[in-house]
Amino acid sequence: MQLIDFILHIDKHLTGMVGSFGIWTYVILFLIIFIETGLVIFPFLPGDSLIFAAAALSANANAKLNVWLLLTIFILAAVIGDSVNYELGEHLSNYATKQSFLKKFINQDQLYDAHVFFEKHGGITVVIGRFIPFIRTFVPFVAGSGSMHYKRFLIYNILGATLWVALFTTTGYLFGNIPAVQKHFSLIVIGIIIVSAIPAIVGLVKGRNKK
Repeated sequence: MQLIDFILHIDKHLTGMVGSFGIWTYVILFLIIFIETGLVIFPFLPGDSLIFAAAALSANANAKLNVWLLLTIFILAAVIGDSVNYELGEHLSNYATKQSFLKKFINQDQLYDAHVFFEKHGGITVVIGRFIPFIRTFVPFVAGSGSMHYKRFLIYNILGATLWVALFTTTGYLFGNIPAVQKHFSLIVIGIIIVSAIPAIVGLVKGRNKK
């Protein structure tokens, strides 16, 4: 419940965070984005809404947050997080396939299919996956386990992270302090989550229809 409250009232919580931690707020924001993108077990942490809210807060001179510094730390957190997630996927996959006990639980055909998929469509998947909650946490892990070449992954990782952070930082900074947006900030956050989740829902429905 506390997590839901944090997400829905993220603007108020960020204001309190800045007041309590000052410059250390940048470190906390970095860690949240890093953990959301870098550790596959934390896909529920806020990403889009956090970047939007932080950028909106930075537009207020009294908030003492620099939008350019926010842009930089968010991009770094997203790139490093995905890289760590990729390494986890690669190493755990390699380890599991070499262990006779764990190997029984791995579908080699699916692992091969993942490899083929990321060889063909890995780049665009990494970029688009950035904009979809939950999916963005799993894409780099699967890319690593699917043996997508790291240099190629890194290029699209940087591209996707830059586009993702730039989009929500810009919109937050430009529109976050409009009175109507401030008044209905919780609804805006819910809207961001719903709109971001639409591609995943559409993909799921199409997948079921094909089956």
